[in-house]
Amino acid sequence: MYKINCLNPIADVGLKNFSDKYQITADVQEADGILVRSASMHEMEIPAGLLAVARAGAGVNNIPLDKCAEKGVVVFNTPGANANGVKELVLAGMLLAARDVIGGIDWVKASADNADIAKAAEKEKKNFAGTEIMGKKLGVIGLGAIGVKVANAAVALGMDVYGYDPYLSVNAAWNLSRSVKHVLNVDDIYADCDYITIHVPLLDSTKGMINAVSIAKMKEGVVLLNFARDLLANEKDVLEGLQSGKIARYVSDFPNPTTAGQKGCIVIPHLGASTEESEDNCAAMAVEEIMDYLENGNIRNSVNYPACDMGVCAKAGRVAIFHKNIPNLITQFTAAFGVKGINISDMTNKSRGEVAYTMIDVESAPTAEIIEALEKIEGVFRVRVVK
Repeated sequence: MYKINCLNPIADVGLKNFSDKYQITADVQEADGILVRSASMHEMEIPAGLLAVARAGAGVNNIPLDKCAEKGVVVFNTPGANANGVKELVLAGMLLAARDVIGGIDWVKASADNADIAKAAEKEKKNFAGTEIMGKKLGVIGLGAIGVKVANAAVALGMDVYGYDPYLSVNAAWNLSRSVKHVLNVDDIYADCDYITIHVPLLDSTKGMINAVSIAKMKEGVVLLNFARDLLANEKDVLEGLQSGKIARYVSDFPNPTTAGQKGCIVIPHLGASTEESEDNCAAMAVEEIMDYLENGNIRNSVNYPACDMGVCAKAGRVAIFHKNIPNLITQFTAAFGVKGINISDMTNKSRGEVAYTMIDVESAPTAEIIEALEKIEGVFRVRVVK
């Protein structure tokens, strides 16, 4: 029986996919797996028996990835599951920035007692007039699951779309519209685009990437959209850009004291992935990932270990080894099985940066003795008997 703890409420459409091999527990210390959305795990003591964490969403800045990796705890996320919800809100953000719909609605509310409101509206509406987005240039920085959907939708709306991503995946390239112009220098986005939307993860290299230096390279009256992470932008620099007129609008999905209520800022209360469909999709994907890992040892969409898939084990046993990505370990693993007279029928090894993951299928059940021998090899973090 596998025990699962939910640090946040997880949609039932996902939880109901657990088979009778699983039990939801309120005690995190006895959990084999954790499902989480926004709860912070940084101050939490990682349970000794924990095998996996699945984040029902894309961002994982609330999870201590390195600490988990060193303990052999696989961390999953659900890329693309909420992409459509975010895409639709980005499009809404562009439209709200292009035409002062919010200002117009506020005027109507304030004029609710005016018996001649319809007549007054004909005079006032010029104050809320804007521009159309068709024919405008949109720059998409980051062509992952969300960026690709935004770019393709913008093409369908008649925009001239430019995309920048130095790490563009093959899958993303296949899904990207031919009409999107792939640029090799982000400065081209800054210099040429009327609208710029950011869809990159928050890393040391991307934190504050929208700042006074990058803003200075942008067109006069640019519209910036940030539905990825607020820390990708130095928002004090953004406010200065708004005051100078360099930036026409800043649309953000991350309310904070810096931008809330500021002129030129359209701040949305973090609604990007907050749709019923997105939450259901994320929950279902997170449950699927954690079940495949716990039952088969397969890793898909992990953010701290490499992808690795050997299907369902048809042999007597399967052992998973978490270890440093250093030479000579595979030789030691196979030798350990050989010394004990256990024949290896299949094996795969994958690495990711400083860590690696090895799965070994064997023709006789792995004994406690062989597991202990593997655990003693220098560089091994954890050994798990999958079957």
